Amino acid sequence: MKLSFHGAAQTVTGSKHLLTLQNGRKLLLDCGLFQGLGASGDAMNRNFGFEASEVDWLVLSHAHIDHCGLIPKLVKEGFRGTVYCTPATRDLAEILLMDSAEIQRDDTRFINKKRAKKNLPPFEELYTIDDARQAIALFESRSYDEWFHIADAVEVLFTDAGHIIGSAAVNLRISEGERVTNITFSGDVGQYRDVILKSPAPFPAPDYLLLESTYGNRLHNDRRHTNDELLRWISHTCLTKKGKLIIPAFSVGRTQELLYALNTLEQEGRLPPVKYYVDSPLSREATAVVKSHPENFNATLEDALRHDKDIFDFKGLIYTGSADESKRINLVEEPCVIISASGMADAGRVKHHIRHNISNDKNTVLMVGYSEPASLAGQLLNGNSKVKIFGELFQVKAEIGSMQSMSAHGDYEDLLKFISGQRPDTLKKIFLVHGEYAVQKDFANRLTGLGFQVEIPGMHYAIEI
Repeated sequence: MKLSFHGAAQTVTGSKHLLTLQNGRKLLLDCGLFQGLGASGDAMNRNFGFEASEVDWLVLSHAHIDHCGLIPKLVKEGFRGTVYCTPATRDLAEILLMDSAEIQRDDTRFINKKRAKKNLPPFEELYTIDDARQAIALFESRSYDEWFHIADAVEVLFTDAGHIIGSAAVNLRISEGERVTNITFSGDVGQYRDVILKSPAPFPAPDYLLLESTYGNRLHNDRRHTNDELLRWISHTCLTKKGKLIIPAFSVGRTQELLYALNTLEQEGRLPPVKYYVDSPLSREATAVVKSHPENFNATLEDALRHDKDIFDFKGLIYTGSADESKRINLVEEPCVIISASGMADAGRVKHHIRHNISNDKNTVLMVGYSEPASLAGQLLNGNSKVKIFGELFQVKAEIGSMQSMSAHGDYEDLLKFISGQRPDTLKKIFLVHGEYAVQKDFANRLTGLGFQVEIPGMHYAIEI
């Protein structure tokens, strides 16, 4: 069979890996949106590198947009197969894909108004809300730890990846004649010390492993100090500088971690008395989905729920709904905390909040997860003195901060622990995906030092296995 890589290949976003079996049938692992890459990302999102109509099945590791965000485009271009995932992933993907379609519609309208004034041709969104609805209708969910057939010769097993609610490593058992090939795709691997989720689970021994490598050369800060660090940023910005603390946060995973941390600070009597805006209807929906899947929670969170019925709620929390409510936050003059999507600040309401507040030194923009270097969040972390937002150039006067301990991705110690049950003499090759090339090279050296055979595929690279 042939394995080809059409996203998250020497970059972190756009996860997309295609298996072509000997009989010509095709199985796609993830179908993610490239994020934070500007014009080059838009071009990459418009070209799969394969024919959508020729894909027979799609197996989805989890619901983050860089893993599921192009499924509606796949359907738009002719995919009619089934999308297999866990129940929580199905629930999250429904709200995330509808939100993605709405963001594309709204941002395209905003950009095209400016393009029209310059007599430039309009942009076209990648897919519509109707495309997203058609895609969601193709989803079929399966539980963890149960092998199931998607064809006579193809079996799938989901094991918990500990990254977000419903995230899974995808284990495949493919029979071709007398030969059986076992392939595991890690999806995104979470931290073993996550505050909400269970740790990544062991997985069956594969012949080939597609392994994410986002933090393949980095160790995270100790999570035990996360709440103290968050409190320090709130106190510094809102109480000392009398400004606004803006936190770009993915609606799934990171927002719930922030809410749980703020709830804990309130329980301890340490939460500063300011308003905490969650400016994202999607985040409210996602939090409801997270609450509905307690089977993913770890023992610590289960214990917390015995004493606090809603661990994501606290005094001062305000959810916004309409666009008008979101705009009114920018008229608020008193200190406050604004949590809004997207996590890389390249789309959604947080981009507008940064636009309105980036040139005031009283304010702070705090990153709490991975940021693609070319994204708005990445540019701010890089120390750019000026950034372009919706085509306008803004001076960066606000303070820029970072808290990497909250990352939903495991560091290299977590990744090594994830594969610790695998043997170099039976695992034929590890393909490193979902990482920046320099990071992947460092991680590859670490893995080869342990005896593993490692390859770092580039975009549209194909290999017979």
